[in-house]
Amino acid sequence: MSNIVRLIVACVVMGAAVAMCVFGIWGWGILVLFLGGLVLLSYFFNENMIMAQWFLRKEKPEKAEAWLLKITDYEKQLKKAQHGYYNLLIGLIETRKAPMKSEKYFKKALSLGMKMSHNTALAKLSLAGIAMAKRNKREAQMYLQEATKDDKNKLLTEQIKMMKGQMAQMDKQQVVRGGYRQF
Repeated sequence: MSNIVRLIVACVVMGAAVAMCVFGIWGWGILVLFLGGLVLLSYFFNENMIMAQWFLRKEKPEKAEAWLLKITDYEKQLKKAQHGYYNLLIGLIETRKAPMKSEKYFKKALSLGMKMSHNTALAKLSLAGIAMAKRNKREAQMYLQEATKDDKNKLLTEQIKMMKGQMAQMDKQQVVRGGYRQF
């Protein structure tokens, strides 16, 4: 359902609730007001996105992907502020299947913007991992530094430390593969 339709339905239901309260049908009026509030809440927070996030937290990416696929045209069905989060969720799901293909979703999520800094840090951390897989150390370091700056609540410090350790391992492997003569 498009956002404009949700807003119109919410206004009609809230108006009906107020009319019921005016005519003295308080019980039904409060119930309908609650339902109108839920419809209005779905304007701000899309239920498909909420369910996809919940299934990702429960480590069930198949179900999360099924919920995200219910969003057919995210530009019409979601508010503009949610476009970045949609691409972030698609990227996280795609990372489990084909990590190299998820790069475009993370970059698009960063370009569209997200309000919460830990989500931008997560996207940059994922891009750092992809850059490390491509053996692009400079880009990986840049994304790691940006992720460290964006992680203001220190939610991703362990993952950032692990990534830095993996980058150090990558340096050691290059020295061994580099063909230095050993006498």
